[in-house]
Order: sequence, then structure tokens, then C-alpha cells
Amino acid sequence: MFLKTTRSGKYEYVQVVESIRLGKRTTHKVRLNLGRKDEIVNDPDWQSLAKKLAVLTGLEAPQPKKNSILDDIDVGEGVVLNWGYLAYKKLWTSLGLDVEMNLLQAKTKASFPLANAVFLMVLHHLLSPGSKLDAYGNQAGYASFEPVELHHLYRALDYLCEYKEALEEGLFAKNYSLLNSEIDVVFYDVTTFAFESVKSDELRDFGFSKDNKFGEVQVVMGMFIDRNGCPVGYELFSGNTFDGKTLVTSLSSLKERFGIRRVIVVADRGINSKLNLLALSEAGYGYIVASRLKNMPKDIKEQALDVSGYQALAWETEDGEVVIRAKQIPYKNVIKSGSRVLGSLDEQLVITHSVKRASKDAADRERLLQKARKLLENPATLKGQLKRGGRKFLKVEGSSETTYIMDAAAIEKDAMWDGLYAIQTSEQDMPPSKILEAYHTLWKIEESFRIMKSALEVRPIYHWTPDRIKGHFVVCFLAFLMERRMEQRLMNNNIEATPLGIRAALNKLTVTKTTLNEEVIYIKSAVPSLAGQILRMLRIKQPTTLLTESGWNNWIREK
Repeated sequence: MFLKTTRSGKYEYVQVVESIRLGKRTTHKVRLNLGRKDEIVNDPDWQSLAKKLAVLTGLEAPQPKKNSILDDIDVGEGVVLNWGYLAYKKLWTSLGLDVEMNLLQAKTKASFPLANAVFLMVLHHLLSPGSKLDAYGNQAGYASFEPVELHHLYRALDYLCEYKEALEEGLFAKNYSLLNSEIDVVFYDVTTFAFESVKSDELRDFGFSKDNKFGEVQVVMGMFIDRNGCPVGYELFSGNTFDGKTLVTSLSSLKERFGIRRVIVVADRGINSKLNLLALSEAGYGYIVASRLKNMPKDIKEQALDVSGYQALAWETEDGEVVIRAKQIPYKNVIKSGSRVLGSLDEQLVITHSVKRASKDAADRERLLQKARKLLENPATLKGQLKRGGRKFLKVEGSSETTYIMDAAAIEKDAMWDGLYAIQTSEQDMPPSKILEAYHTLWKIEESFRIMKSALEVRPIYHWTPDRIKGHFVVCFLAFLMERRMEQRLMNNNIEATPLGIRAALNKLTVTKTTLNEEVIYIKSAVPSLAGQILRMLRIKQPTTLLTESGWNNWIREK
């Protein structure tokens, strides 16, 4: 064996290499990567190791031959271990999750380390998403991780299901004090998670799928997030629950369990029903929701179409053209059930006109008109079709029931609304710019669901009983909370990183555990730039390049 020095970029790296003869050809096999040469030179650990090797080999001093210090020594095979998970371990503690798990352990009287089991499942979603069986099998890849039994993972899911609300309340008390101010904003949305199954039960059922998984049973999730995109709480519903019917239940949790005094709920059109708005008002909450402007009373629509009264909100920077205008219209929203009046809400409508949106609306209509022209080429297919899509721009000519023509009046009427958008709110004193800012931040919850479904891989769901499914979603909620908090802290330190970027960086923080003449040593790999920024932000001191087993254990204990 001999030492080989190779260059990569601006650094030289040292390897222990063995010559192997294959027939008439000689090849080299790398037995051990020792790391960067500049980190080895003058390193006290390496110097100490050199002295021990000199004694073991019977030499009074290392041979003068260059790079011969490790010749003819016994190097064991290396095992690569991840220590980047310690960043999430530090975050786990700073968010108070260790305390919450200890409280949960006391309540459940679990006979196993509950915190370790839950942390392993959460960590698995953050760094290497997969099944609970995968989490159990891959835990050996985390350096100095306390082993967890497989059945402890499944038992932990049962406890998480049972104490989900207590866990949420504890986390809220520690991490969401800002929401207890006089007024704040939370965002609400609903999504679906499908199972690769057609077997329904009290939780899994068929319903409208937001992921186009219409042949599979699903569950519905309603989630609140704060203005930073971090989750506040969530509720699971049967798979056949309509979006608008999830809000009242979720609101009950928000008010009764979290004790929030004053909140403005921001949501999309799916939540905008009169009964939902009345429930929000009676709960003492405000709301900002997208409005169905074309369904408004005639006088409101006339005011929206009247160009007078609009005020500029934004200008094109180059030529000074106004690109967004807004108008405020007071609105008395009367809620009825049949002929009985249930109540009324004093609201304001913020009507905006956007040049960019007008261009998009016109382009969307032109695509429908092209479809309408194709339909005219085969009029026999039109009979009985609903008046939607391109069909809404066609009409029967005269008294004929088989001859169709383009409906110029319908096209003109549709064009009147180009660029217009309405937002309905209880906040009559809030300026339009703030209302629009709050509503446009709704994209953060849509992004949140995308992260859960892609980066954290909530699906596929490998559990089939309602309690285990609910426990699985608690794990996903905790993983999502930690990921968003990590992003938020990086952003506060002017560091941009995506969920997948954070995962890749932390997975590159590895050490190689091996032996030199039967002595266990740990050799650290190079630290990527983003990983180094994360470590500095969390104030985690890196291990030195080379550590003995006792040195490694001492470093771990400090963490």
C-alpha cells in the first residue's frame, strides 16, 4: 500500500491506495480517503498517530521517504455515516420538541424512548423519505444514533394520534406567540392525500381529488399557516368532505385550543360561502377571501364595471403606465336560509383591474373561441352539451335547433370582465394595498402543500388503520414545521435555500468510520458551502478532520 495525492479544484486530497494485479495489468484500489492534504499537515491528531505507528512498526522515527508514514499498515474498510442530522437535532431542541416529547412520554407511560422513535421518523422525512420500515433499516447510517426498534415506531404513531391536539397546543404556546397580538393573519387551505387503495373506512373515502387520483380513496387536510409559511395546526377529514365544510371545524380548533383573540383568515374561493363567512364573524375573526364578482348583485357589478373611482396602486417603471388600479365598494352581505335571514355582514369589496390579468383573460378566451370554431365544424356533437368551455360562446341560429353560430353578445359580455378581480373582506378600515398584500401571500400555503407532497413525500402512505394514518400525519406535520423553521432561520440570515437544497447539503455532512491497526478513527468529509452556513447559523462546531473514537464520542456529547 502507498499514499496517493490527487488534486480536485484548488485542493489536494490524500488516499491510501493498494496495487492489485489483474492478469498482466496492474490497477489501484482506494482503501481509504484521508481528506485534504492541507488539513493533514501539522495536525496534532495525525502527528500523534504517526508516533504510534512508528512504535508499532519498530521504528524510532518515521521513515524519511516522502509520504511513507502509512506504508505497510492495516487499514480497515470504511463505513460512511451521516452527521448532518445533528442540525435538525439542534433545531428539534430549540423548538421545544424535546420537552413536548418528554411530556408525552409521561402521559403515555411508554416503556420505550418515545422521543427517539418520533425524531427518527421525522428525520427520515426530512433527509431520506420512505416508509417506517425504511426509517428503521436506515438508522444505522446516522453517526452515533441511539437505535430504535421497529415496533416502537408503530407504537409511537398510536401515541401521536391520541395526543395530537396536546402536542399542537404545546408547540403553539412555545412558537407562535406572535399570533396572540391584537391582530394577525393566518392562511387556510385544503388539500387531499390519496391512498393506493379502493378500500374505504371511517377516514378514507372517495371524493374530489386535487391530485387527479379519482380512482383511489383519500383523506382531506385543512391547514392553517402563519405569514412566514409555517404551520399552526391542521385537521384531517373524511375523503368525501367538501372544502367549504372543513372551515368551521378547523376554526373551532383555532379558537378553543389555541385561544387566539383576533385573527384575519385568508382563503381562496373554495371557502367563500355565506355560512362560512358568518361562522368566521361569529367566532370573532376577520376574513379576506376571493369573491365571485360575476355572482354579485347587479348594482355591485355595475359599480365594478364603472371605470370611475379606480385609484392607481402600481405603475410600470419604464414609461409610467398604471398597471394595477383598485376600487373599494361597501357591501352588505345578507345571509339567508330559504326565506329566513340568518344575519348580515358589513364588508368591503376591493375590485382590482390589472393590465397583466386582462391580457391573460383575453388569451384564455381566445383559446376557448378556437375550440368553439372547431365545434362548429361538427355541430351534431353540440346538442345536449352544457354551455361551458368553448360551447358558452355558441348559440342556436334563429328557430333552428341544429344550426349554431358564434354568440357575439356572449363574447362581448365576457370581455367586459377582462382584468377584473374582487376580494371580499370584513376589514373595512384596512387599505386596499394591505388587503391585496395579505391575499397574494396565500401562495405560501399552496407552496406548503407542494413541499409536503414532494420534498417530504407524505405519500405514499403505508398505513391502513385510521389511528396509524392520523399518527403518520402528525409525523409529517412535525417534519414540515422543522423544515419551514430551518428555511425561515436561513432567510433571516440572508441565506437562500430550498427544501431539497437543505436536504442535499446535510446529507453531504459525513464521516468515514474505519480502523488503522485496529484503532477506530473517524475521518470527516469536505463540508459544502450551504452546510457550513447551516452549521454556523445553528452554532454547531464542526469535528476536526481526523478523530479517534474517544475524540469523536467527546464531540458528540458536546452536541
